Amino acid sequence: MDPIMLDFPTLFCTERLTIRMPQPGDGKSVCEAVNASLEELRPWMKWAQVELTAYESELGMREAHVSFLRRDHLRLLVFLKDTGQFIASSSLHNIDWDVRKFELGYWIDTRYSGKGYMTEAVEAICDFAFNQLDARRLEIRCDSRNNKSKLLPARLGFELEGIIRNEDLSADGTEWRDTCIFAKIK
Repeated sequence: MDPIMLDFPTLFCTERLTIRMPQPGDGKSVCEAVNASLEELRPWMKWAQVELTAYESELGMREAHVSFLRRDHLRLLVFLKDTGQFIASSSLHNIDWDVRKFELGYWIDTRYSGKGYMTEAVEAICDFAFNQLDARRLEIRCDSRNNKSKLLPARLGFELEGIIRNEDLSADGTEWRDTCIFAKIK
């Protein structure tokens, strides 16, 4: 079956969060969060090396909306349920619909980190992937030096399957880095 024919929710909630696909108009909130978090994101994210413009952010949200509908890449935006404030982004990408394998990525607005929101969001996204998308395998890949990012998969029961040495360049492109691969299977 062509993945575009799959029906599944585009919004779901946790106790404190609303998680949904991107919509046109989300760019402004995402831009503000990225730019407020550049210092924390810059060492790990290639796309966070320079300040984001509102136009680039809106363009990215509209492209993410279309990719979600095509089922190529499932970006999910995370909002506080009680205020509607955007606080984080996550995605299910590098999707193999035949195997039902997804890679999960995430980042949080620095102003909201350390409060358990990202753990709550990723746990809900894992449940969504296993129960709504019939995922058989979820992977989280991160730089071996990104200690904050490595804590989350361990907290959620992912197993470290290995470390690929010299697998990528640092976000700024200046040095070789190792990548940790964590996985959870159904």
